[in-house]
Amino acid sequence: MSSEGKKLFNIIILGVSFMFMFTAFQSCGNIAQTVITNLNNTDFHGSGYTSMSIIYGVLSASNLISPSLVAVVGPQFSMVVSGVFYSLYIAVFIQPTTWAFYTASVLIGIAAAVLWTAQGNCLTENSDENTIGRNSGIFWALLQFSLIFGNLYIYLAWQGKTHISESDRRTVFIALTVISLVGTVLFFLIRKQEDTKAPGDDDSTNEILGESMSARNKMMRAVAAFKKSITLSFTKEMLLLSVTTAYTGLVLTFFSGVYGTCIGAVNRFGSEEKSLIGLSGIFIGVGEILGGGVFGLLSKKSRSGRNPVVMLGILVHFIAFYLIFFNMPNDAPIAPMEGTDQVAYMIPSKEVAMLCSFLLGLGDSCFNTQLLSILGFLYSEDSAPAFAIFKFVQSICAAVAYFYSNYFLLQWQLLIMVLVGFLGTITFFTVEWGAAAALAARGSDYSSI
Repeated sequence: MSSEGKKLFNIIILGVSFMFMFTAFQSCGNIAQTVITNLNNTDFHGSGYTSMSIIYGVLSASNLISPSLVAVVGPQFSMVVSGVFYSLYIAVFIQPTTWAFYTASVLIGIAAAVLWTAQGNCLTENSDENTIGRNSGIFWALLQFSLIFGNLYIYLAWQGKTHISESDRRTVFIALTVISLVGTVLFFLIRKQEDTKAPGDDDSTNEILGESMSARNKMMRAVAAFKKSITLSFTKEMLLLSVTTAYTGLVLTFFSGVYGTCIGAVNRFGSEEKSLIGLSGIFIGVGEILGGGVFGLLSKKSRSGRNPVVMLGILVHFIAFYLIFFNMPNDAPIAPMEGTDQVAYMIPSKEVAMLCSFLLGLGDSCFNTQLLSILGFLYSEDSAPAFAIFKFVQSICAAVAYFYSNYFLLQWQLLIMVLVGFLGTITFFTVEWGAAAALAARGSDYSSI
């Protein structure tokens, strides 16, 4: 297999591995608060929102050290170990206890920081200036198939149910744990890139020197990665992109946890309210996959750069927020186990709710594919630190959003996303214009990004 073919193979395996893992984890996130609400009349006393807040809070802090860890052990092994911790978190729901639930939340926060830093490193190592847009799209589209499969199972398994029994819960989470482990094992199929040797290099001499210098080199790489993360954090481009990244963190919280909870709390949806959570996840996945395919795989045909895609993303999200504001009761995010009988500005419509799910996914893919692309383009030599900063900002904002989701009515959550989304779009435009100017100065074709 050619070098280019091997790189494409690695990107596909990376995407498929994440697809399996996040089929389990994102499905878990969509139903966690609903399942926990049914558990809180037992000895279990926990909150899905609080758990996610812990996960993203720890994730954000762990991103300070994740580039060093990836530099020491390598991206492949980092992703394998992280995948094991993802599986353990999901397995906690099979027989949940409060202490295990929150302990697993801390551990998966650390694992997630390492996983996503390693993913960004792997994506960049297997891409170049001409393929980063295509590869970002392939990875994102494959990853978002996870929203289809897991939520389809939940929709079919929970159809017609208004209460989630112990047997229902165990069956779902045993299946999700196995699926997560499958994705973890697939990381072993990623092929390492061959090191290039100068003519006349002596293999045996290099091996001896490599062994004697290994520990020292790993420590030096770890320290260098940490220093680089701090340095990159304060560059103009990274500070501007951090506003856009912050918006993706808020949106991630909303569509992966809050919106599904809102749908499941609307009593006017009748016996379908719980199964609609799964259907909503499917429509989010369809939007994500469509966006990843169109704006990633077809990026080479665009001569306008990334800005039009981001503009489309914010417009799609604003339409979704407007419709959700009219369709969903204001107290839906914090409704009790009995649900809510309130009505917003229209009778709650399942069709409008599913349309909004699709729009949320489509808009999210617009932002994330372009952020992955521009980070890989601007920081091709420092991919691990750059992606660690990206996940740091995204996760800390997701943690804050999960925390206030315990208390804020729907209208205030939507207003926060509108304001941050508008600012994030402006800052992204600024960085993209700078990237276009740099390409023009080098005499490169703007469509190559």
